[in-house]
Amino acid sequence: MSAMHDYYRAPDRATATWRPGQLRAPAKPLPDAPVFDVVETRWIDPTGCLGDLVAAIREVPYSNDLVETITLYPPPEGAPKTEDEWLALPEGSLYHDGPEIQELSMSARDTLAEVDDTRLPEVAQKWLNEHPFGLDDEHALDLVRELVALARRAKESDQLLYCWWIPG
Repeated sequence: MSAMHDYYRAPDRATATWRPGQLRAPAKPLPDAPVFDVVETRWIDPTGCLGDLVAAIREVPYSNDLVETITLYPPPEGAPKTEDEWLALPEGSLYHDGPEIQELSMSARDTLAEVDDTRLPEVAQKWLNEHPFGLDDEHALDLVRELVALARRAKESDQLLYCWWIPG
């Protein structure tokens, strides 16, 4: 099994963190649940793989701070702060096993939303060269198009992007 990373948009943090243990794109909609606009991925983490996509769009070298995130869940207030505290966590702790919800910066959203469509094949190829993910050129381009479209819908709706993920 591989790590799941679902990118989605939400109007606010309360909505973004609704029932954090629930998939953002469930097979069957839940009653009274927000309906999230989701792009489902595998191994496309916000700061690493998505950071490489942002670098390709901006035509800059990758750096860890290209996609700034804020961890919303599990609550950062309860997170272990030292190595000893991490080691003392019980088996099954949310801080080890997830899920985790991160809010992506407006800058990352806008970079994705504002890329010119004519550049998408070139950007997807650069991205694929950095992270082969086991995707072919066509699937990488499709994923880039989906992430760009999601970012555009978020920007048009004055929403931010979020990543819900669980380790695999």
